[in-house]
Amino acid sequence: MHPRILGTASQIIVLALLLGLPESGRAQPSEWAPPLTTDGQPDIQGVWTNFDPTPFEAPSDVDIERLAPLAKWFPGTNRPPAKPKPLKPGERRPVSLGSLFPDGPGSADRNTRRRSMVVDPPTGRIPVRESAVAVRNERLINLTDTWMNHTEWERCITRGVPGGIFPPGYGAGYRIIQSPGYVVIQYEMIHEARIIRLDEGLPLPSGIRLWNGDSRGHWEGNTLVVEVANYNDKGAIATNVGTRGARGIPRTEQLKVVERFTFTDADTLDYEVTIEDPDVYTAPWKVAMPLNRDATYELYEYACHEGNYGLENSLSGGRAEDHAAAAGH
Repeated sequence: MHPRILGTASQIIVLALLLGLPESGRAQPSEWAPPLTTDGQPDIQGVWTNFDPTPFEAPSDVDIERLAPLAKWFPGTNRPPAKPKPLKPGERRPVSLGSLFPDGPGSADRNTRRRSMVVDPPTGRIPVRESAVAVRNERLINLTDTWMNHTEWERCITRGVPGGIFPPGYGAGYRIIQSPGYVVIQYEMIHEARIIRLDEGLPLPSGIRLWNGDSRGHWEGNTLVVEVANYNDKGAIATNVGTRGARGIPRTEQLKVVERFTFTDADTLDYEVTIEDPDVYTAPWKVAMPLNRDATYELYEYACHEGNYGLENSLSGGRAEDHAAAAGH
């Protein structure tokens, strides 16, 4: 047989064999195999950080409209943001709003800047209803009238779920601990420990409502999937100023959250969260970002209630304004 014909026939035979094989029988790209715990879970234990220069939402002219009601209290907030000045050789731009550690722990593991942390809808904007925007604006404009207008983070209660994972600019460390049937996330900011059950036990009764909801998880390969329900309606979806316009958006008891922690390599957990709350948003939306392992990062005590002067000063400043207005000043 002619060599060219032989080669063609061989190719046909190989192609036919491949087409006849089930998908599982074909050669698959090699996947990274993570270390396992004693009970067979991917071992994601350790300290992770989320320093990130990425804006929470993609910039838009809508921001100018959103800030317009606040212009009376915060002059200049309804102006377009100024273009950043060009950097000099060797100069670095600050990477995180409010970061207190520009060259400190975790600085080497900061994430690269992306368009936005909101990745769905494709616009990078939260599909929030105008009624929810109005609630947020009302609370912010009248922030000093009552502690109830402050977020639960400012009141030292919690940063929430999923809000506690969103980058805060500082105090951005997370220690993950695993035991059979459980994954525990210790948050540096507000020093709280979140317990995720991995069993398939009965869900909580609908009458039990929690600040951080009820987290139930399971593993899908290298991905820890966590479904969260049974929220109360007292909190906000995001509480820290680092989340920009998302800060203070209210939530209802219908809130449902699905998180995915994917162990992609020894030093990276890809975090995705889908948020659904029909009375607050016109559609579900998703946030995505990496968490970076950092064995050198120290989690410090976040004694929020010890000297919570921010909240006290905010309220006392409001009362001073009231007295001045009453006196005609």
